[in-house]
This record gives sequence, structure tokens and C-alpha cells, in this order.
Amino acid sequence: MVNRWVHIAAGFVGFFVAPVALAVRKGGPAHRRWGKVFFGAMVVAGSTALAGAQHIQSLFLLLTAVFSLYMAAFGYRSVFLKHLAWDARVARADWLVAATGLAVFAGTVAYGLRVGHVPVVVFGSIGAFTALRQLRGYARAGHWTKNQWLLNHISGFMASYIAAVSAFSVTSLRFIPFPYNFLWPTALGVPVIAWWQWRVRRQRVATAPAPGLFASPAPALHK
Repeated sequence: MVNRWVHIAAGFVGFFVAPVALAVRKGGPAHRRWGKVFFGAMVVAGSTALAGAQHIQSLFLLLTAVFSLYMAAFGYRSVFLKHLAWDARVARADWLVAATGLAVFAGTVAYGLRVGHVPVVVFGSIGAFTALRQLRGYARAGHWTKNQWLLNHISGFMASYIAAVSAFSVTSLRFIPFPYNFLWPTALGVPVIAWWQWRVRRQRVATAPAPGLFASPAPALHK
């Protein structure tokens, strides 16, 4: 019971904090502070969902928790990988997390296809695609564009927020029929991600490009 309420509280915090981080000046103290609060909320929400997985009746809700946790970690970690624009050294932990994510999400897609669950397939596919691009990006470390870390940051945090909104929609907006209650946040959120990334890509950089992680399709969050 305690785990459930902690999970709900963390999800509630993340749901309302993310727009605050988007609204304040990017790269400023408020943006950093609220971004860390959002990341912490997603870590707690995802961890408590895993801890209480036996009580989650919806596979999709469990998947959104895992997806949100992975994407939040991806977005947060990207802030510390700016050096990969000129340095080819990638930490073993980064390789391991991306490879684990690919395996988990690929398995999720296979299961979703087998049972015919469209939302599971959609979120699993996005997760698998992101992890695969992440691995390809690490393989080209040292040749990233100057702002590649920012594209990854945008992708991770916004995708994490989309998953949180999806979970809120499923549990609270019961007047929206299946599968639209699962998918409308993705349909609205992906164009926003693409728009922010388009703005970042307009900036000319001198270094050679590397593959994006969510490269075409989550705020220009300058750190």
C-alpha cells in the first residue's frame, strides 16, 4: 500500500513539474532545479512500479513505468556525455544500460505482437529504436555533432514525460476509449519532440554528425 501511494505521488509530481522545467529559461538555475526534480520523480515512479509489479493489472502500465524510467535516465545521462563529440571513450555502464534496454524493449515488442496489444508494441518499438540508436551513437563516439547530447536530452526527458501522461490518461481519463487513451499523448508529443530537435539542428556545428538516438523524432534544455 505504501509503495502504491509513493508511486502515485511521484507520478503526480513528475506530471506537473515537467511543464515548469519547459517554461523557465533553458539552462538557467530554475530549469536545472526543476529538471532534477522531474528526473527524481520518474526514478521513484519507475522503481516503485517495478517493486510492486505483481500488483499492476495492466501490462501497459508496467511498460510505461519501465519506459519512463529508461528514457529519464537516458535524458539525464546525456548531459554528462558532451565529451563524446571529441572523445571516443564510452563508459562500460553506458553500453550495458543501452544493450539491456534494447533486449527488454525488443522482448516487449515480440510479446505485444504475439498478444495483439497495439500500445505495448508502440511503446516497445520506440524504446527498442531509441536503445539501438543509442548503441550506434556510442559506436561513433568522437564524431558526434556539438549538440548531439542536447538532442538526446530532449528525446529522453520528453519521451519520459509522454509515458507519464499516458499512464495518467489510462488511470484517470476513463472517458477516452481504448486504444486512444494510451496513444494520444504519443501522437501529440512526438511532433513537439521533432520541433524542438529541428530548432537545435538549425544551429550550425563544425564537427561531423553522428546518428541521433531518437534522431527524428522530447525541450531545448540547454544545460
